[in-house]
Amino acid sequence: MPGFEFFGEEERKEVNEVLETGILMRYGFDGPRKGIWKSKELEQAVCDTFGTKYAQLTSSGTAALTTAMAALGVGAGDEVIMPAFTFVASFEAILSMGAVPVLVDIDETLTLSPAAVKAAVTSRTKCIMPVHMCGSMADLDALKAICDEHNLILLEDACQSIGGSYKGKALGTIGHAGTFSFDFVKTITCGEGGVVMTNNQEVYTKADAFTDHGHDHLGIDRGADLHPMLGYNFRISELHAAVGLAQIRKLATFLAIQKKNNHILRTYIEQLPGISFRVVPDPAGDSGSFLTWFLPSKEKMEIAIDALKAAGIFAGNFYWFANNWHYIKKWDHLKNVNSLYPLNEAQQTALVKLQTTSFEASDAIMSRCVSTAISLIWTEEQVHAKGAQFLKVLKEALS
Repeated sequence: MPGFEFFGEEERKEVNEVLETGILMRYGFDGPRKGIWKSKELEQAVCDTFGTKYAQLTSSGTAALTTAMAALGVGAGDEVIMPAFTFVASFEAILSMGAVPVLVDIDETLTLSPAAVKAAVTSRTKCIMPVHMCGSMADLDALKAICDEHNLILLEDACQSIGGSYKGKALGTIGHAGTFSFDFVKTITCGEGGVVMTNNQEVYTKADAFTDHGHDHLGIDRGADLHPMLGYNFRISELHAAVGLAQIRKLATFLAIQKKNNHILRTYIEQLPGISFRVVPDPAGDSGSFLTWFLPSKEKMEIAIDALKAAGIFAGNFYWFANNWHYIKKWDHLKNVNSLYPLNEAQQTALVKLQTTSFEASDAIMSRCVSTAISLIWTEEQVHAKGAQFLKVLKEALS
């Protein structure tokens, strides 16, 4: 990852076809666009590639999550259980719907702990939202069982795991709905963009309208559309969809390179005494975009990080425990309710409660964990060299 490492003539061709028509909007202008419908093509490609019945493109992954929740009926006062390790967009989307984010511990999958989820279910819980972080997946069987027991919605935030799978099914297609992000640093990029995937026609129809001001898209032209529901402007542009269309055709190549480079790098790091690796519920379904490894203690990990930085080889590695964007430890703006607009009472109460909520189990995992991003443009020789250098520096630092 990310897909922008493989930009080339394919992306330029698709974008130029849009520019030649001058029609950058995904809807309307049927005549001038001369049969060029990149958004429609990309939605069909998503369905064909990932095995979902329906796909609705959006302007971002955040917009995709927001749209999915709206289409699934998640709203004011509903509780959505989510992990303490994710990207900030996960709780931003929940809050934007008037719903209440309920943050719980992760386990060594780096995703939702089923035990923590089970303990967090209340009469107000509406949805469980696993976030498939860093290319791999949550324990979906366990989470689905909890949803079935309590009649809850399973919404997959698969924005960081494009191309991953679980027991033969693409991540993002297993729950009631799922989402991808196509932003600039994702495995497939549109520059900016996202998608809602579902196998439920009613959910898709609602998502289709919600992303375009409530248009039903059934008229003979855009001006003839009716508005059966409220909606917002979460549309993708034809230019962004054009980039994504070229990228999705390269996905198999991306995944093959990621998995190969990931495997080579692991053969070096696994030689380090005391090393362990992330738990992957279905190893065959890991997209390979990150290699996530653990040391026995926070102290040893800090020594290792200092050594890698001193050697000039820490770039491309992520110590999530100290990361501003991905772990609750640094989310003071959330815990202090620093919102530009008033949140509802239930949201405020839940967020203030986070100030005194212990995430000790997650801290014990995240403080020992580093994720190494796998580049698509590394040569095999470079991967071997990186692995050997990593091993040498870490062995010396931890001896």
